[in-house]
Amino acid sequence: MAAARALGLSRLAAASAPLSGRLRPHPPRGRTPLPRAALHGSAPRPAARVALVLSGCGVYDGTEIHEASAILVHLSRGGAEVQIFAPDVPQMHVIDHTKGQPSESETRNVLTESARIARGKIADLATLSAANHDAAIFPGGFGAAKNLLCCIAPVLAAKVLRGVEVTVGHEQEEGGKWPYAGTAEAIKALGAKHCVKGVAEAHVDLKNKVVTTPAFMCETALHHIYDGIGAMVKKVLELTGK
Repeated sequence: MAAARALGLSRLAAASAPLSGRLRPHPPRGRTPLPRAALHGSAPRPAARVALVLSGCGVYDGTEIHEASAILVHLSRGGAEVQIFAPDVPQMHVIDHTKGQPSESETRNVLTESARIARGKIADLATLSAANHDAAIFPGGFGAAKNLLCCIAPVLAAKVLRGVEVTVGHEQEEGGKWPYAGTAEAIKALGAKHCVKGVAEAHVDLKNKVVTTPAFMCETALHHIYDGIGAMVKKVLELTGK
């Protein structure tokens, strides 16, 4: 249940400039002339600047770690520049992941916990500026609901952008394959459009520049979720134009 939004159009790559050089004499008869260097060179395209917004560390009270890791891998492969953010606030609560139950005696900070995934390279979400990034990606996990805007990643988009198109996969549980299928109705209730997609697919709302993929909304093998996140990241980078 990962969601992303492109924040703006990319700048054009720097224009190439002609290269000057001395004229070369013709090669002696019988010899094949050597290939000549191109007279024009192209400056490298700027990398997409992507903000990754985390909500803790662990699926039940923070960010889904597999989703965050897959996003980082695909962004790296796509040549993006990534900066990681999380809010500097207390977690709603702490869940013992071995039991799935709250740990009443524990308190944790969202930024501190998210730093585990970021390997310490993280900034307070309050410092994030849309002007400095081409896109923002929100991995899933119940922390998105508990520590960000009280909703899971695609619902977050539906809550902020009225009429947005998103996907959380299928709309029927299908024997337990899609255990969170009811989320689609919550999305529709917010005035958004839910689009049915497979776990390895991503949906692109071109008007709002929002890309979503089901991820762990589906009970399936990990590599299928990884592929769906890859499809989402690819579409996000395409939307940035970089």
